[in-house]
Amino acid sequence: MTDLDQMRAHMLTAIDAAAGLDALDAVRVEALGKQGRVTQMLKTLGAMSADQRQVEGPRIQGLRTAVADAIAARKETLERAALDARLASETLDMTLPADAPLTGTIHPVSQVMDELAEIFADLGFAVATGPEIEDDWHNFTALNIPESHPARAMHDTFYCEPQASTNGAARMLLRTHTSPVQIRTMLSQKPPIRIIAPGRTYRSDSDATHTPMFHQVEGLVIDKGITLGHLKWTLETFLKAFFERDDIALRLRPSYFPFTEPSAEVDVGYTIVKGKRVIGGSEGWMEVLGSGMVHRKVIAACGLDPDEWQGFAFGCGIDRLAMLKYGMDDLRPFFDGDIRWLKHYGFSALDVPTLSGGVGA
Repeated sequence: MTDLDQMRAHMLTAIDAAAGLDALDAVRVEALGKQGRVTQMLKTLGAMSADQRQVEGPRIQGLRTAVADAIAARKETLERAALDARLASETLDMTLPADAPLTGTIHPVSQVMDELAEIFADLGFAVATGPEIEDDWHNFTALNIPESHPARAMHDTFYCEPQASTNGAARMLLRTHTSPVQIRTMLSQKPPIRIIAPGRTYRSDSDATHTPMFHQVEGLVIDKGITLGHLKWTLETFLKAFFERDDIALRLRPSYFPFTEPSAEVDVGYTIVKGKRVIGGSEGWMEVLGSGMVHRKVIAACGLDPDEWQGFAFGCGIDRLAMLKYGMDDLRPFFDGDIRWLKHYGFSALDVPTLSGGVGA
């Protein structure tokens, strides 16, 4: 037996005898480290003649490969044995009583969505949904939003990467509002229409009161003889039921939205209580939503005759409604997943909103 064969047998025996990962690593350093025996042998190849390298090179490389493979196999065996031992020692007695309730809590956004659905169902509205990845036509063009409108800019809207196989197809994006659901509903259903469209929306914005993804609810009514008075009554009824106060005062201010004409920002009165704004009363005014009569061009884009059908629409942020009603000052924790925040602001699964019992928990 040559010296090389003896070295191979010695090293493989030492690898098999390694009782732990530390011992195995010591064998690795002795054999394959910078000053290891195999490494030193590889360094001697440069001083050999070409004929010697042709003979000794494959033998030394074979030794290096055999040792490295044996170390890897032994390491896997030791790690598996350590894991098995750890799993065997970590037992959990499922018969022991729990130290704390195991039930989760309902997120404030989910709770407010349920409250909105309950309130508007009583007013004859259905809940409508639509895709979150929209095309340019449904999200902008059908809503009378011109090509030059700043909302179409990259710094306001998340656009999807164009696909090579969709040449000539509409550009896709993450919807910036739930208004496309209104368009899809008018295209697929015959009037009269009464819907709300709650859901996730996306805009390139982030601070204490804005997040890149947020929740919005929009309402739409299409019928004959609809006026601005119907809009004001609907919003007043909704806000009184949502905030559970009869002293809700509304103020409609003229505004501009491409998809409504005339348009109005809706302010609600508030009162200062212990230094904080509380909805109700009229010590000051706070803007809560946008609204207006559906633009004739939007009605026509959906294949309806604007001389026969009229309607109104409104929209507001669900996250902001939750903040106003339940006293939250920062929007960002809504999406942090902090269990402490959820335990504090969350709702019991049994807190189902009802008009008879009060929609708020």
